[in-house]
Amino acid sequence: MTTETTTSLKGQFLIAMPGMEDSRFQKTVIYVCEHSAAGTMGIVINRPIAGMSFMDILQQVQILDNKDATPVSDRAQSIIVHRGGPVETKRGFVLHSSDYHIKTTTHRIDREISMTETLEVLKAIARGDGPERVFVALGYAGWSAGQIESEIQQNGWLNSSATPDLVFSEKNAAKYDLALASLGIDPIMLSTSSGHA
Repeated sequence: MTTETTTSLKGQFLIAMPGMEDSRFQKTVIYVCEHSAAGTMGIVINRPIAGMSFMDILQQVQILDNKDATPVSDRAQSIIVHRGGPVETKRGFVLHSSDYHIKTTTHRIDREISMTETLEVLKAIARGDGPERVFVALGYAGWSAGQIESEIQQNGWLNSSATPDLVFSEKNAAKYDLALASLGIDPIMLSTSSGHA
């Protein structure tokens, strides 16, 4: 009798291998928000969207308009918006520290990171009384049942433990190398091909 143990990737990083052929995922680091028998969902954490700010999002969802005199916190004005992946690119996701929670809509991913997708979290961030740490993205990366496991076996991805410091860091250009370094890997030494014994 054979038993197969499936390890959940939820709360881990997926790090694209150098040979990644899909340009949407080359040199990406993805924080896995959900992983089950039904599939996998994650947010790319190192692709900022040039020319888009958190203030733009507030205007798009009509939390803030040009005539609104409601003050927005300095912190909210400096939040970077990221391209979370190629699926549902107009849908917003907020990864945040677990100090903030909306009873029916916040999904706790691990002990330190949660995800909320409501206007309420955007309003709280704008006012300055939202979560302590925030990562804002449009879109997500998704895989059907068994797809990410297959891509990992084919050496498309490495997986590692995730750290809140890397998820919430504003040093987007360094995240890929830092994620590899957390595994003790020098990106220059990483091969694009694999071998089997």
